[in-house]
Amino acid sequence: MGGDLIGQSTAVRLDAATGALLIPHTAPGQLRLTLFSLCWSMFGLSLLASLVVITLLWGRLARHKVGAAAAVPTLWIVLGPLGQSITAANNVGAQAHLAVPAPFSTAFQALELVYGLPVWGFAMMWAALAIAITVRTARQHLPFSPTWWSFTFPVGTVVTGTSGLAVHSDDTFFTVAAVLFFLGLVTAWATVAVRTAHGVLTGQLLR
Repeated sequence: MGGDLIGQSTAVRLDAATGALLIPHTAPGQLRLTLFSLCWSMFGLSLLASLVVITLLWGRLARHKVGAAAAVPTLWIVLGPLGQSITAANNVGAQAHLAVPAPFSTAFQALELVYGLPVWGFAMMWAALAIAITVRTARQHLPFSPTWWSFTFPVGTVVTGTSGLAVHSDDTFFTVAAVLFFLGLVTAWATVAVRTAHGVLTGQLLR
């Protein structure tokens, strides 16, 4: 259930991130302001929902065992709302000057980094935790299953979020980090796609 809720909140935040791309193409005035407001509202909706679920998952990891090996890849799903929230904050904040006057537009633009940097730090901590658990499980036995796709989309949101921070902070560190995450994403996509195709062709995933 936690994965489903996180997936839904990530989808809502995806709407906020993509909705921001429509703001420059919306007629100036009330319509553009409404779209801008709705994007930030969806951002807040998914943010609060994600915080609740992530807190529950963190508590479960602290008090109980990780669980079945096949479910370990789902730990990566938490990176989805974290990375996508950074992406949304950067995308919507960048369009603030088109929808609201200063100083409000400046405040929204500041959130790109004021919100994005600490959340990126937490995402890196969770990524390190997920990597450690995944590597430990893989050494014992990590069976292939459709849950391996959890290695792809969540990492993709971290790529877009890190890229946004690189653009708005003009920090070479985030530029390098975005490239490294992108390479990791491509590797994950290729690996999971090949394993999925093999599983379908051999019938292992269809049993």
